[in-house]
Amino acid sequence: MRLGVASDHAGYDLKKAIIDYLRSLGVEVIDFGCGPDETVDYVDYGSKAIESLLRGECVRAILFCGTGLGMAILANKYPGIRATPCWDEFTARVSRSHNNSNCLTLGGRVLDVDKAKQIVAIWLETEFEGGRHERRLNKISVIEKNNFKKIISPSNLIKERSNAFLRRKS
Repeated sequence: MRLGVASDHAGYDLKKAIIDYLRSLGVEVIDFGCGPDETVDYVDYGSKAIESLLRGECVRAILFCGTGLGMAILANKYPGIRATPCWDEFTARVSRSHNNSNCLTLGGRVLDVDKAKQIVAIWLETEFEGGRHERRLNKISVIEKNNFKKIISPSNLIKERSNAFLRRKS
């Protein structure tokens, strides 16, 4: 199994401890940063791990920030990502069994290393149950497909707005 991981400065120490733990389990880890003693924006590093997951370079991702919430918000902006912030064994289990989470987010300021290891172990071992949960995820996928907007460049955005303005004036 290959996992992508990333953190900001607030999640760095927990990320480092979890990387060591994952490697002790024989899990291959791709670390997308950040490094020690850097003050960074979590968006810059979390997006690298998520984009790697979407390219199929890893099977899941674990992202770390101060609370796990910012990284979850970021990751869930990508189609097909089901990022779940977990803070105990129950949320880790259900994130996989009911929600088929492919991205775990953890908070370096709210979890100690032992609790984070327990969460990671459960998240890695728990299988998706499918059934009624799959039906629900399929409904979410339809919503996602209907609501995610294509990315447009700033120059095209300006052109679009100009054209809309001109149409209103006519």
